[in-house]
Amino acid sequence: MKRPTVTLDDVARAAGVSYQTVSRVINQSPNVSVRTRQKVEATMAALNYVPNRVAQQLAGKRSRVLGLATSSLALHAPSQIAAAIEQRAGEAGYGLVMAMVRGSGEPACRAALQELRAQRVDGVLVNAPLAGAAAAALAQKSEGWPLVFLDTDPATAAPHVLFDPAQGARLATEHLLREGHRAIALLAGEAGSISAQLRLQGWRQVLAEAGLLPVAERHGDWSAADGYQQTRALLAEGTPFSALLVANDQMALGAMRALHEAGRAVPQQVSVVGYDDTADSAFFFPPLTTVRQDFRLLGERAVETLLAGLAGEAASLTLPVTLVARGTTRAVEPSGQ
Repeated sequence: MKRPTVTLDDVARAAGVSYQTVSRVINQSPNVSVRTRQKVEATMAALNYVPNRVAQQLAGKRSRVLGLATSSLALHAPSQIAAAIEQRAGEAGYGLVMAMVRGSGEPACRAALQELRAQRVDGVLVNAPLAGAAAAALAQKSEGWPLVFLDTDPATAAPHVLFDPAQGARLATEHLLREGHRAIALLAGEAGSISAQLRLQGWRQVLAEAGLLPVAERHGDWSAADGYQQTRALLAEGTPFSALLVANDQMALGAMRALHEAGRAVPQQVSVVGYDDTADSAFFFPPLTTVRQDFRLLGERAVETLLAGLAGEAASLTLPVTLVARGTTRAVEPSGQ
């Protein structure tokens, strides 16, 4: 037999407070004492009371739920970003609803946004690769519904919170150049991904400043499996290289496996630099040299920027990255390149 729904009146009676006081607690009003707030929250928990968000929305109130449109959580970076966003949203008193972006480009993101709009979230963080113009177009069509983009071109007019791709590419490439490497191959991400494009562009630019061209370029799908396959193909081409720049840590893991199978020791014969510094990259063998993007910081700043947008304060932010030098890079041997 279905249990009767607990109402706001039931909570008020059990807590010994007014209906209005319970409403203020639910809506995070500052005009409630700490003691009263704790008593009401304890009563709601004891009664398993769930606020009727739909009724609140129909009454013109915010849902206190944020949306996250995200690319595949099978990839380490998006999953860590989602966890950081959920934690910071919870600290701010907001729930989080996620929608997967299935496919690529503006149409796929638009479908995920429509799914989240149907769930009446207050605003959305978009963590899926989008060209700057596409992000700006989606923001313009949102009609006052706040959107913040986490994977787009820093030059976009749309509100965004991003890591600095030019800085990351420069740190990785200059590290290899300082170690004496000149024959450097590039393993970029998906050709249609703005992140992959910006990292590849940055690598090429720094090499050009040093009077160099990449000795080879390949694109992978961000997975360890494709990093393995693309590196095997690179080795089969026979082009000599002493270092490999990889667009994310997962592909770097696959690349290292392929190099090991081919008898190319890392870092003695080939240096490898990843990108992201995901949670497990320090435990690769050898531990991976990589560009660190602080995903916890990104999640915090993304939520804070979206909440500012809800208050009518649209903003954008570019976050710094750092190089973490570990065991997969070393100075080139005197006879090497």
